[in-house]
Amino acid sequence: MLARIISCAITGLEGVRIDVEVDVASRGFPSFTIVGLPNKSVDESKERVRTAIINTSFDMPDSRITVNLAPADIPKEGSRFDLPIAVGILRASGLLAAKSFDRALFAGELSLEGGLRGVSGVISIAMMAHTSAIESLYVPVENAAEASLVEDITVYPVVSLQQLVLHLNGQSPIAPYEPPPKLPTQSRSVEVDFAHIHGQYQAKRAMEIAAAGLHNVHMKGVPGAGKTMLSRAFTSILPTLSRHEMLEVTRVYSVGGHNRLGEHMYARPFRAPHHTTSRVGLIGGGSHPTPGEISLAHRGVLFLDEFPEFPRSVLESLRQPLEDGIVTVARAAGSVTFPARFLLVAASNPCPCGYLGHPKKPCTCMAGAVLRYKKRLSGPILDRIDLHVDVAPVEHEALIATRPDGESSEVIANRVNEALAAQSKRYAKTKYVSNSDLSSRDVKIYCPLEPDAQALMKDAITRLNLSARAYFKVVKVARTIADLEGKADIETAHVAEALQYRAKE
Repeated sequence: MLARIISCAITGLEGVRIDVEVDVASRGFPSFTIVGLPNKSVDESKERVRTAIINTSFDMPDSRITVNLAPADIPKEGSRFDLPIAVGILRASGLLAAKSFDRALFAGELSLEGGLRGVSGVISIAMMAHTSAIESLYVPVENAAEASLVEDITVYPVVSLQQLVLHLNGQSPIAPYEPPPKLPTQSRSVEVDFAHIHGQYQAKRAMEIAAAGLHNVHMKGVPGAGKTMLSRAFTSILPTLSRHEMLEVTRVYSVGGHNRLGEHMYARPFRAPHHTTSRVGLIGGGSHPTPGEISLAHRGVLFLDEFPEFPRSVLESLRQPLEDGIVTVARAAGSVTFPARFLLVAASNPCPCGYLGHPKKPCTCMAGAVLRYKKRLSGPILDRIDLHVDVAPVEHEALIATRPDGESSEVIANRVNEALAAQSKRYAKTKYVSNSDLSSRDVKIYCPLEPDAQALMKDAITRLNLSARAYFKVVKVARTIADLEGKADIETAHVAEALQYRAKE
């Protein structure tokens, strides 16, 4: 007898419908074969399925079993096919009621005793089911909350194979999962508050501008000046995630296997990979491509401490994602695209010993060593960063102060939210979210310069030898500064401040 069960494979972030065709032959030597480009984890499901069916008190057919995962030209990987294969075998053996499964999708890993374990990529599976007019989704209990983020689909949380069989036979129905009435709001991180960072007023200002326009920022300063602390505090002034952004971030983490316990990404991600991270670890890839650090930082912050210590090839691979907000990983079997619209926060020392330019500690580096250290960061990479700020050592008086120094993160965040609300209104009919997203063409439309500001920019292009990219980035930063002040046009003071944050030789 032949049975057809619907399941799903994951290619990149996209779910692809897979028809699990199971044939239990009435004649032939006993065997269990899976075809349709399965990898090792799928092929091993034969033993998990066989043992789970037996330990669930059902009879495993003592005949020739053939499982075809169609379409056969798409590689299959992962343990999510355990459940649909088991259901297909039971259906083909006549142990399930003769009902149609044309509007139901099954995904889950079986334990040897017949229980279900969570799998990765469930939100992509649910999205595919929704677009394919599938009405019911049967997933492990720990994946039910994640699957319910996709609306207009009934999610059934399954504990075991036995429970599912009783449900499908109409003996003991499983109650559909009831999601909470609304998604929890993001709790703002208070790991480090800006009020607790002493001194560094210019750096704090640069971080506020970066948050208000979602600009990339590079901090350079001596060790102990507070670069890492500023980066850790940065998430406390960023705007909260919208529902659409929550779904995007959760989807990336789910496919990457980082959301196995159903923990939804309600807060903006903060990723801080070590400088020994490989290019595949940062960009993504592998034989079956998975998201890298830049995709895990999507809609959040990618903090690269000791920026020049990263291998040159790794840093150069950031060029295209910084511009396009996506990364395409090409392999012989095909290519996949992952989102990578992250906010880069980089920190570096001025020289190998770290004390070049320190007012009290002398630098011990030779001139050649300093030059080689600076050359680790190429011009194209620095040109793609909007804000460059020098972080000077903290003054002793500010360091020993007992009271909070400056505004709190909550006060700064309010100004940031107001600036972003103005940008949201301005770009309501476009694809843009913030000033940093603007293309070169639209900068001229949405970033009008007053005559004096235009004259200052013209002079700066000549004096500072600005590239075309640097020019547009200065204008976009000036637009953000104007938004923080509630100004409709960009004034001379806004351009002058924006020019201070260009990289200096």
